[in-house]
Amino acid sequence: MLKFLKSSYKKVATALSKTRLALSDGIARLLARGIDEEALEELEELFYNADLGVETAAELTDAVRHLMRRKEADVIGAIEQKLLELLKKQDNRLIQAEKGPTVTLIIGVNGNGKTTSIAKLAELFRKNGETVLLGAADTFRAAAIDQLELWASRTGAQIVKGHPGADPAAVAFDALSAAVARNVTRVLIDTAGRLHTKTSLMEELFKIRKACEKVIPGSPHETLLVLDATTGQNAIEQAKTFHKFAPITGVILTKLDGTARGGIVIPIQKKLGVPVKFIGTGEGVDDLQPFHPEEFVKALLHSRE
Repeated sequence: MLKFLKSSYKKVATALSKTRLALSDGIARLLARGIDEEALEELEELFYNADLGVETAAELTDAVRHLMRRKEADVIGAIEQKLLELLKKQDNRLIQAEKGPTVTLIIGVNGNGKTTSIAKLAELFRKNGETVLLGAADTFRAAAIDQLELWASRTGAQIVKGHPGADPAAVAFDALSAAVARNVTRVLIDTAGRLHTKTSLMEELFKIRKACEKVIPGSPHETLLVLDATTGQNAIEQAKTFHKFAPITGVILTKLDGTARGGIVIPIQKKLGVPVKFIGTGEGVDDLQPFHPEEFVKALLHSRE
């Protein structure tokens, strides 16, 4: 396992503070009042409002109902156990190439925090002692190329870019060729912030993947979809569409610190069968944390470390 896959619990807990405040305070209030059928309905609504999803909200409520029938008191413990059971069904470890550069394709809709997530990943890999090359394959916007070049400079990453309007697949091809020639260990390919309803643009992802395969067979080894936690269930619909064109191996969930609906992590993994691998906990270059189920659930339900 990569050395950097240690996250800051404090940052995760701070990012989830809005969700925790709404969820744990609501649970505490219901427990103090006494759990009856009416309280269980309110509890299910709390779970739903935290964006845990309809199915998970019902499952958690049933677990508490069963606990009450057995006259057991550890409601928080039962909720925690159920959430961990759901989250641990997916393997959130990063995929590593057996030989040569590991290539990661970064995809997502404009505004989800894709380019800044690439910068944060570059910083994580650099701290892990790796050499990083960024491929600026978002050629539809000149600003995207400039922004990535700026982040490359700040994080010490190399960059391969084309001119605005260049063929994105050609940029990806050149980036991987450069990575092989320079013995780079990690390649991160930026892509255009495609609207998930634009089929023609989505098909461009297929061309990029084919270009990567030509240079490094088996690449891209990882395809990470950047989703905005504040968009809630809409993020899942985005993911389903992207998954058709570029099979996703993991999710980067950004802006977790800006929502009280941080439970979206659970339905993302449950409905897509794809693990959340990183969560955004702030705007700084160090504010991207590897996702660990135990830390996440602890930060979601407990007020103190």
